Amino acid sequence: MTAGPIAPESAGTPAAAQTERQKLRKHFGRFDILFFLLCTIVGVDTIGTVAASGAEAFTWLIVLAAVFFVPSALLTAELGAAFPDEGGPYIWTSRAFGRLAGAVNNFLYWITNPVWLGGTLSVSAVTAYTTFFNDGKDLSTPAFYAFTLVFVWVGVLAAILSFDIGKWIPTIGAWSRFLLLGLFTVTVVIYGAQHGLHGFGLGDFAPSYAGFVALVPVLMFNYVGFELPNTAGDEMTDAQKDVPFAIFRSAGLAIALYALPILGILLVLPVKAITGLGGFIDAIRQVFTVYGGHVAADGTATLSGAGSLLGDLAAVMFILTVLSSGVTWVMGSDRALAVSGYDGAAPRFLGVISSRFGTPVRVNILSGLVSTLVLILAHELTHGSAAKLFGAVLGLAVSTTLVSYLGIFPALAVLRRKAPDVHRPYRAPFPLAISVVLTALVLFATVQLVAPGAGDHWFGSAYAPDGWTHGERVRYLLTEVVPLAAFMLLGVLFWALGKPTRDAANSR
Repeated sequence: MTAGPIAPESAGTPAAAQTERQKLRKHFGRFDILFFLLCTIVGVDTIGTVAASGAEAFTWLIVLAAVFFVPSALLTAELGAAFPDEGGPYIWTSRAFGRLAGAVNNFLYWITNPVWLGGTLSVSAVTAYTTFFNDGKDLSTPAFYAFTLVFVWVGVLAAILSFDIGKWIPTIGAWSRFLLLGLFTVTVVIYGAQHGLHGFGLGDFAPSYAGFVALVPVLMFNYVGFELPNTAGDEMTDAQKDVPFAIFRSAGLAIALYALPILGILLVLPVKAITGLGGFIDAIRQVFTVYGGHVAADGTATLSGAGSLLGDLAAVMFILTVLSSGVTWVMGSDRALAVSGYDGAAPRFLGVISSRFGTPVRVNILSGLVSTLVLILAHELTHGSAAKLFGAVLGLAVSTTLVSYLGIFPALAVLRRKAPDVHRPYRAPFPLAISVVLTALVLFATVQLVAPGAGDHWFGSAYAPDGWTHGERVRYLLTEVVPLAAFMLLGVLFWALGKPTRDAANSR
């Protein structure tokens, strides 16, 4: 028996779905999926944020790899091979819990990515550019907008292009990761041999509850994304074989590509000098002085000669890496939203696949517009402060992303029960335990995002985000809860606007 879509309760498969799926093209092979996953999971924009928590961050990175990352790989390998339809996580959630749940979950899954592209990623790219090509000086407002808008819309254009062309961005991005993180790791070793490294005692790696609360959301944000290639399930040449292959190989590579640079930053920079936005970039600049340049007494690194040349190359690879992260997530989440559009869980207008490109061009353009709006609003509201813009948008991106997995992770256990006869080329062990553990971890991380320290000392000094005081805890709570509630209501609205498509399917 081959896998196929499981019809939701009291609803048939819309004719619109059959019409649009015929426009999709199969050219997404095994190694394309592997490179796509590496760009999805291995992001360099949050490496500094993790490292800023000190040596303890390395401990929690390894712990979360064991209890969260590996189980989510097992879960996605089963669902992705058993239910390989276009739309991936939307299909799993809606078939497990119904179209309304799928619509709300999928809207959260989608909206995260244009927000992330227009905020966190574009600011990271600007920071790399100014650090290496503008002597660390901020760009003027017109230059800032010129750079970031080009960054956003190049990403959107890559998502619009057919997969046989657009997939080269993830491929280039994967190789940029290998080169950038590999070169950085080797250079840290050389730097340590010449200048010595910051030493750590075993006590520095000791885990704490406060460290867990601070790190678990961003580490989970780094560790999700195995399901993203399945948003293009109907474009895969052999999803049932290729999905498990790519997931298990990318998992090992991803852990190494995160762990080595984070450990490198901790060895090179004092913790108090590590920032969420510039931590990784500053570490690159400092260690590359071994090729030419020097570090002043105040810690300022200046590159020259080969050091300057390699630093510029590293900056280009960094920008390509963050761009490819945004492109892969936009490619995937836009497809998921388009599928919900022709499946009756979003406006039919959005559920259109371009006959020319084989991609959801209308959703791609919508993502570009949302990214642009987020970029402008965040820049103006933070008065041009890159660090504040980065932190504000990252927090929103992390929270909306994690909430969407509250629908995806339970689907493994539910679909085992609801669809026991569907052929599963790969079966995850202990499906109920995996679903329960992953869902509980995501729920805990979500609560800590909106109310840091809840269950211990809500918004106490050990938990309050930088720049916030205990007296501002209710205001902070509202800044997190109100956008999430608004996004959920928009998901319900999208489901309501999909009613004509559902009615047409039921009348057949």
